[in-house]
Amino acid sequence: MTNTLNTDHVRTVLDRLFAAASHDDEVPRWTNPGVSYESATAQDKADALQAAYLPISAHGGELLYILVRARRPTTIVEFGTSYGISTLYLAAAVADNGVGSVVSTELNNAKVAAARANLAEARLSDHVAILPGDAMTTLNDIPGPIDLVLLDGWKDLCLPVLRSLESRLSAAALIVADDINLPSLGSYLEYVRNPANGYVTVAFPVDDGMEISCWTSR
Repeated sequence: MTNTLNTDHVRTVLDRLFAAASHDDEVPRWTNPGVSYESATAQDKADALQAAYLPISAHGGELLYILVRARRPTTIVEFGTSYGISTLYLAAAVADNGVGSVVSTELNNAKVAAARANLAEARLSDHVAILPGDAMTTLNDIPGPIDLVLLDGWKDLCLPVLRSLESRLSAAALIVADDINLPSLGSYLEYVRNPANGYVTVAFPVDDGMEISCWTSR
């Protein structure tokens, strides 16, 4: 069975990106004295953190690869591309399945360009479209059915993004949210953990935690 993750051209890119991401703690989280972080727009925050990779963990990426290989989704939507680390795992699985595509979205234009370059270097560009701009707009025209969603952008926007996609989710679509230990994901977790909202969900103990939910519809 093919495993694109083990090819030199993918592994080289992932190793380089994870090495760069290991310095994220050195990147100032907010440097705009004229605007408070709480009142800043998502675009302000994305631009302020242009140098931060904000990656999924390697174990989280491998879990994504496994889920995509097993579910064999036709359409994958990713909220929050950053430098494309998680996108590489999704795209590798799509390539190995021989079916499907990834649509990702990113606010910061420099990160869009960098992620596209990383995907090209890994020879996975043909499996991914990266849409620059606000996910609440860029994802509106993605046709259903959507089989898998990765939510790894701004945590306070994960629930609005999910709600905007719900009418296009396929039966038994998988929804994965990263970093569930962060307080800003509280409303999201409360929503997907309420059976009345149509999900069966479980917290998966990988690094900072991932919530894996299955859409059963209402």
